[in-house]
Amino acid sequence: MDLTDILELACNSDVGRKRAYNEDSSAIDASLGLLAIADGMGGYNAGEVASAVSISTIVKYIRQQLPQLQAQQIDPVSGFALESILLREAIQEANFEIFRSAKENPKFKGMGTTILVVLFYDNHFTVAHVGDSRLYLFRNERLEKVTNDHSLIQELVDRGLYTQQEAEAKTPSNLVTRALGISEIVNVDLFEDAVLPDDLFLLCTDGLTDMVDDAEISATINSHSDNLNRAAQELIDLANSRGGKDNISVILGRPTAPFPASTGWFDKIFSRN
Repeated sequence: MDLTDILELACNSDVGRKRAYNEDSSAIDASLGLLAIADGMGGYNAGEVASAVSISTIVKYIRQQLPQLQAQQIDPVSGFALESILLREAIQEANFEIFRSAKENPKFKGMGTTILVVLFYDNHFTVAHVGDSRLYLFRNERLEKVTNDHSLIQELVDRGLYTQQEAEAKTPSNLVTRALGISEIVNVDLFEDAVLPDDLFLLCTDGLTDMVDDAEISATINSHSDNLNRAAQELIDLANSRGGKDNISVILGRPTAPFPASTGWFDKIFSRN
């Protein structure tokens, strides 16, 4: 299913005000219905390598495997759509590649990256993620956070030890509890849902969310929802105006028409009778 004429997309990244180089990587491919963003970590340029490897590996894997999927099929073990399982497999492949590279090359030791991938299919979307890069859904003029951060702050909140505000005040914001490349096995969170008319999707690294709160993100998107490139740039400018302490990457995506799965040749033949 080629969504080139259906998906309106914008993608922008900025080094920020404090960093010397950009360790974020991202990709958008409307033909696949694929959006992906990664925030690398590690000394020297290792974070940049980790994020770039994750994105290139995932895009390649999905491009090769997606055409082979049977539409509207469910994995009997997990209950997820096969598209969700495909994203999980792609991320696990990327994790292995980063882990292997770090093991073979001493200068890449300890490198890792967050990863966030969204795939649109059959009037649905699936999201797979590891780390604290976030997916937001702007629906009916309200901003909803879809993903749950894999971070120390979120873990302290989930355990009931602190409120969100207390945890943010007492804990470094960049401490993730899950990332690609740290071990041979990685646990990938999956979520899938229907796409509704006028849904707008925001993928971003923590360079945005550490500087700009959800209410400001929502107001900015609402003000510039008619121009996604402008909205993406406004979000980055806002983060930089607050200090831009990290790299800032933003992807915005909006399906502009329904995109049901194509029926197979068997259904097409017998639907004519």
